[in-house]
Amino acid sequence: MTPVPFRPPRLVATDLDGTVVRPDGTVSPRTAAAFTRLADAGTELVFVTGRPPRLMEPIAEAFPGQAMAICSNGAFVYDLAARTVTRERAIGTDILEEAARRLRAAVPGIGLAVEYAHEMAADEVYEPWDWDADTVVHRLDEAALWSRPAPKLVGRHPVLTEDELVALARPAIGDLVTVYHANGLRLVEAIAREVSKAHALAEYATGLGVLPEEIAAFGDMPNDLPMLDWAGTSYAVANAHPTVLAAADHVIPSVHADGVAQTLEDLFPAVLPR
Repeated sequence: MTPVPFRPPRLVATDLDGTVVRPDGTVSPRTAAAFTRLADAGTELVFVTGRPPRLMEPIAEAFPGQAMAICSNGAFVYDLAARTVTRERAIGTDILEEAARRLRAAVPGIGLAVEYAHEMAADEVYEPWDWDADTVVHRLDEAALWSRPAPKLVGRHPVLTEDELVALARPAIGDLVTVYHANGLRLVEAIAREVSKAHALAEYATGLGVLPEEIAAFGDMPNDLPMLDWAGTSYAVANAHPTVLAAADHVIPSVHADGVAQTLEDLFPAVLPR
């Protein structure tokens, strides 16, 4: 039998934080070099992240020349080079208001906020966290807070962990929105019901004429699971959440050991010399 020749993926889709961006916010030179060389092999690269567009400037600077990103877990498509949102999928106002009502009943003490491309609005209880430090957070009354469609609903609790929050929020509002967490401290997040990293990546890949089996996807957190399940080949970094480690096709070295870069070097040996 004639062996089938190895063909590297036509599209690489990767999460950012915890997968290629280290906890201190840095990207290794090895990782940056691996990604910038993918274009030489004719392979597309897209970042698929929970970050909103407002937090993508350091990524654009770390990966100059990279064009596209799927942000806020699929709610935005963002052109990094042009610094513009090219597509937005928002939660409607009625659903936002009902989800907020149910969340407050299911998780007493939770503070709520809505997140847009470059700003946030919140109730008086919501506690900003590290990533909100340079963001204007408008404190609004109830009528104003839910009066505008928003790509993301965010809840933060003073005590409960992110896993505990998802366990409480999903049965309470899972019929209205998609509930997840991306390892934000004491943070639970929600996007429109039909939105996920997988939905947005599938739409993007279809536009390029790329099939799922031609895609390699990398991730570390539960919000990556739909994308990892949909892509033809999935990789979890060794520091990933246990559910991701169990679901991925391959477990690779951690973000601290440049696991994604190591894997790309193996997938593209002629293009990415060691």
